[in-house]
Amino acid sequence: MIEVGALRALRSVAALGTLARAAEELGYTASAVSQQIKRLEGQVGVPVLAPAGRGVVLTPAGQAIVDSAPEVFQALERCAEAARSVAEGAPRGTLRVAAFSTAVRGLLAPTFSRLSTHCPDLRVHITELDPDEALHSVDAGTADLALVHDADGLPAPLPSSLTQRHVHTDAGDVVMSRAHPLARLDRPLTSIDLASHAWVTSPPGTVCHQWFRRLVADVPEEPDVRHLIDDFATQLALVASGDVIALIPRLARPPLTEDLVSRPLRRPPQRETYAAWRRSANASPAIQAVIAELGAATEPVTTQTD
Repeated sequence: MIEVGALRALRSVAALGTLARAAEELGYTASAVSQQIKRLEGQVGVPVLAPAGRGVVLTPAGQAIVDSAPEVFQALERCAEAARSVAEGAPRGTLRVAAFSTAVRGLLAPTFSRLSTHCPDLRVHITELDPDEALHSVDAGTADLALVHDADGLPAPLPSSLTQRHVHTDAGDVVMSRAHPLARLDRPLTSIDLASHAWVTSPPGTVCHQWFRRLVADVPEEPDVRHLIDDFATQLALVASGDVIALIPRLARPPLTEDLVSRPLRRPPQRETYAAWRRSANASPAIQAVIAELGAATEPVTTQTD
C-alpha cells in the first residue's frame, strides 16, 4: 500500500520541481524526501521521477499517481473531520494558517484573545506567505487555512480542491503630519487635492504602488515621489517629518502617533481578502471557529477620519 507521507512528498516535488524545495516545504531534509520517493517507487514497482537539468520531472506513472492524490487526501481528511465532529464539534488541536503579513497583523492577531476564550483547546500556528504560496500550501496539505488578497482586482487562481469565503475589504487612506495643509480638510480627499504634494510610496511591483499610480493617474503633472520604502512604519516616520504624505492600507497601518492623521479618499483603492481551505475540510470545527472570529472582527469600509 502507498504511504501517505510518500504520496505527499511526490505531490510536493511535482509542484515545486526539486527535492530540495519540496523538503523545505514539508520540513524534511532532501535525503528524507528522496528516501520517501524511493519507497514509493518500490511500492508501485515503477519509476515516478526522472532527472531534468537541475530538477526532476514526473514520469507518466508518477503523473498518474499525482493526479489521483487529491482524492486520497480528501478521503483521509473527511475521516479526520468526521472524528472531530463526533467529539462534540469542539475546535481542538493545531490549525495551520498561511497568510500575507498585513492579514496577520490586522485580521488574525486581533482574534487571538477571543479564540483563546471561546476555543481554549485550539492552537493557531501562522506562517507568513504570499497569496499564491499560501494557496499552494493549503492545496498540498502543509497548511489548513489561507488568507489571501486579490492582486490589482484579480483574485489568485483557486485550485479546484479548495473553496473560499470573503472575509474583509481593505482600503487605503492618505496619512500626513497634523501640520500638513491636507490635514485641515475635513472631508474625503480627491486626486485634485493631492496634486503638488510630495510622497513616500511603496516600491514598484507592490500592490500599494499600483494603488498609488491609479490614485494619481488623473493628476496632470508627474507626482513628486521623494522616497520608495516597503516598510509602513518607516513610511510613517518619514511622514512625521512633515515633508511627505503616504497612501497606506488600513490593515497594514501601525497605530498613528499624535502628530499624524489619516484622511479617507473619495474613491479609495480597495482589495478583497478571502479565507481559503480544502473542500474536504468544510466540517472542520477549527476552521469554522476561526472564520467566525474573522467575520466578527472585520468592519465595512467607511470614510471616517482619525
